[in-house]
Amino acid sequence: MSSVKRRKTDKNPSLEGLKSKKTKESKKDSPTRSPQPIEDTEDNGVIEETEEVEEDDTPKSFKDLGIVDSLCEACDTLGYKAPTPIQRESIPLALQGRDLIGLAETGSGKTAAFALPILQALLDKPQPLFGLVLAPTRELAYQISQQFEALGSVIRVKCAVIVGGMDMVPQSIALGKKPHIIVATPGRLLDHLENTKGFSLRSLKYLVMDEADRLLDLDFGPILDKILKVLPRERRTYLFSATISSKVESLQRASLKDPLRVSISSNKYQTVSTLIQNYIFIPLVHKDTYLIYLLNEFAGQSAIIFTRTVNETQRIAILLRTLGFGAIPLHGQLSQSSRLGALNKFRAGSREILVATDVAARGLDIPSVDVVLNYDMPQDSKTYIHRVGRTARAGKSGHAISFVTQYDVEIWMRIEAALGKKQDEYPMVKDEVMVFKPRVEEAQRHARNEMKNLHEDRGKKGAVLKGRRPANGAKRGRDEMDREEG
Repeated sequence: MSSVKRRKTDKNPSLEGLKSKKTKESKKDSPTRSPQPIEDTEDNGVIEETEEVEEDDTPKSFKDLGIVDSLCEACDTLGYKAPTPIQRESIPLALQGRDLIGLAETGSGKTAAFALPILQALLDKPQPLFGLVLAPTRELAYQISQQFEALGSVIRVKCAVIVGGMDMVPQSIALGKKPHIIVATPGRLLDHLENTKGFSLRSLKYLVMDEADRLLDLDFGPILDKILKVLPRERRTYLFSATISSKVESLQRASLKDPLRVSISSNKYQTVSTLIQNYIFIPLVHKDTYLIYLLNEFAGQSAIIFTRTVNETQRIAILLRTLGFGAIPLHGQLSQSSRLGALNKFRAGSREILVATDVAARGLDIPSVDVVLNYDMPQDSKTYIHRVGRTARAGKSGHAISFVTQYDVEIWMRIEAALGKKQDEYPMVKDEVMVFKPRVEEAQRHARNEMKNLHEDRGKKGAVLKGRRPANGAKRGRDEMDREEG
């Protein structure tokens, strides 16, 4: 059953805060107890900031949560049979007019958790420029917009997507048509607020900051501060994040009024029945050979291969295509149309392998991925969790395998310690792996030549794949940040 708890939050959460925390249920709490007003008091470095709502396992329909019939029909049309835990807990509170902090992983249904209350309020009092959703990446912005339009089709909701890497003129025209909902990356939105004549958000009623931890990881903090200053104070604000950090806490204090914290516990990263996690300990020199062996082991299954750099993403995609695999790259230095095209091909199943940098690790709506391969180790446990979150979603099974070379042992031990579990080594017979070595070496030579040609072709245009920074120590502009990070 649902219980509402006052949670004390340290000003400086430890690394353990990256993992999902289960709060202890008080024996005195009544199952029907309603949220109490939040007191903002400070005592010896501890702040009582929010109430926390724990997961309620009682089956409910969207109508039971207070959603009107027309939106319930839209949910049914989209195949939403029953609310997810984050939807069950957050929607009734949002309909009460409360600010919310939602702590839930990607794939938990959080987009509908904030979209449905906003659409219901819009249905009650229609007006242009009603809601703003800030997202860290372009792809996530497009996905959120698509979900708003699908859920709001019965009320003919109009959305505009405002992201970097696209022409500002069509975006200005779209804003001039006064859409109901704007979904934007922060840098490009601020460009329009400062430069697009006649555009303002003075009448805005709802603000959503989705993947807030990722927004702050990408150094959008100063841009968010500027955006918040031009928004009306009388608004409802929803902040959704997979993890809570000191930066997210600061953003919460700056942007929300007496918020309720809805925390949905998830142990799927440690549950063998839903996500099988293994590692392989291999010499760096044979990394590609082991990759090809594993892809043959999982032949016919969809896979995401995570790499650390744009160069590696491109090289591995070429290597795999040379060996007959349907692989496609995704990284922040592709054009917007190329990135969306890559995602659409992978979703449609015309390509079974996506080779990606961490730009793809958060927020992407890819319904079913069977295998995640950490070809390059993530730098911390938070990134690891977000990567493996691409598989074993919504109760389905999945497999994640991490490549640990002689240079990755320390990082891997830190990740295991943060997750609180030692993982098993994936069983392999070395002689069987090495059968692939001659073909892999031939494909490696081809990939090196292809990469050389790519660099030569693009060198005069700025060598996109080399990841050049602006010359003379110049800082990156907001649009460049959007382009590189999403």
